[in-house]
Amino acid sequence: MNQGYQNKRVLFVAYQFPPAGGIGVHRVVKFVKYLAEFGWDASVLTVSNPSVPMTDDSLCADIPKNTTIIKAKTWEPGYSWKQKLATEKSEASFSNSKPRKQFLKPLIKSTANLLLQPDMQILWYNNAVRAGRKLLQETKHDAIIATAPPFSSFLVGRKLAKKSGLPLILDYRDEWGISNAYWENKQPNFISTAIQSRMQKSLLTDATMAIATTPSSCESVQRTADEAGSPIRCEFIYNGYDPDDFNQNSSANISRKDYGNGLDKFRLAYAGTLWNLNSIEPLVDAILQLEKEAPELLRQMEFVIAGRRTAEQEALLDRLEQLPCQIVRLPFISHDEAVQLMQTSNCLALLNSNLPGAERVVNGKIFEYIAAEKPFLLISPPGDMWQLTEDCPYALPCDPALPEDIATALGNQLKQYREGTIQDVGSWSPKLHQRRGRAEQLAKLLKDVTDSSANEKIKTDNGARKLKKTPVA
Repeated sequence: MNQGYQNKRVLFVAYQFPPAGGIGVHRVVKFVKYLAEFGWDASVLTVSNPSVPMTDDSLCADIPKNTTIIKAKTWEPGYSWKQKLATEKSEASFSNSKPRKQFLKPLIKSTANLLLQPDMQILWYNNAVRAGRKLLQETKHDAIIATAPPFSSFLVGRKLAKKSGLPLILDYRDEWGISNAYWENKQPNFISTAIQSRMQKSLLTDATMAIATTPSSCESVQRTADEAGSPIRCEFIYNGYDPDDFNQNSSANISRKDYGNGLDKFRLAYAGTLWNLNSIEPLVDAILQLEKEAPELLRQMEFVIAGRRTAEQEALLDRLEQLPCQIVRLPFISHDEAVQLMQTSNCLALLNSNLPGAERVVNGKIFEYIAAEKPFLLISPPGDMWQLTEDCPYALPCDPALPEDIATALGNQLKQYREGTIQDVGSWSPKLHQRRGRAEQLAKLLKDVTDSSANEKIKTDNGARKLKKTPVA
């Protein structure tokens, strides 16, 4: 704890912030929760009317009372409109009897993607800058962290940094290119890609530092900065888990919630969005194969899927409905409920599709799976998540291109459950991945870019500021 002197203050520019829900919200929330322990109070500039697919009020409890939250209005349409526009399959309103609407839909979508750069959330930009400038004039801050996606938040952060003279840190929750390739409501084309490539390089040139969430993503962002001639460095800070979330939902304090028909079934669970980057298809193929090889094992299993799903993913789940296992489909659930589901399951599933770049993605929920201390099927291309969990006894890495391996791993878990086998994990502990430690890492980086000792390391290189690289504990 920092006693005897006043904390410094950092401004987070974060479009995704409670009451918006989803895994992308947690990173800033947990930074804000723990940074004060390491000398940093926080302000948050966010949106007053977020155009997002889900909300989760349970996350508001983590925000300290001394956090200053400023909200600015966005001129975006509601999310339901975006979702309708993004739907590729024709509906009644876009049927063959109405060819004009069939033509207008892709035209509107492509025009919006071309004009609204880097994303539709740019419609928040003017109001956000105005609100941020007012806050910075009224309250002393020492640094700005802009977190993305959406990447228009980076533009807001840069404008505020230029007006205030404060150092700017770009926090990449996802890589820009991967986000554009797979996110909903995106329609990348040559023109947009070229515009945003220049935009990203310009931002990296103007920023003081960049942060990524994985080692490989850090290297990718650093390469982009080097190509732009930017002297900044990129570090990585993993996401993590908050032990408070698990203490209040301790397995000792809750009963097993009966999502299915019986309390004695082996529960396999997935909590999160199902879409192109996190497709259920490899697991569905594995379960279908296991049904052919050992149908008696599936009779003792219930598969609980909680979260938002695209129509294509729902269709994949339909393939399991005639099997002897029980399929339970839940809508998006609050974070508290998701943690409870993890703790009352026998095995968890984590999904990254076999797509270019997916090997560099470390799903935020993996740390909560680790904290739950339950076996989990790590269905992902070999990459950062495999390396991250090399020493974790609960991780069961499986290549999504090999459903037979997934079937074997799941079958082994079902057999162990039937036999009552208890896994011996020795002295292993998930504590290394706590959010408090991640906040401490961020505090050290903030100190590096704001302290007088850090300022002495600033050198002029073709008129740009450059920080010597120092290791992060």
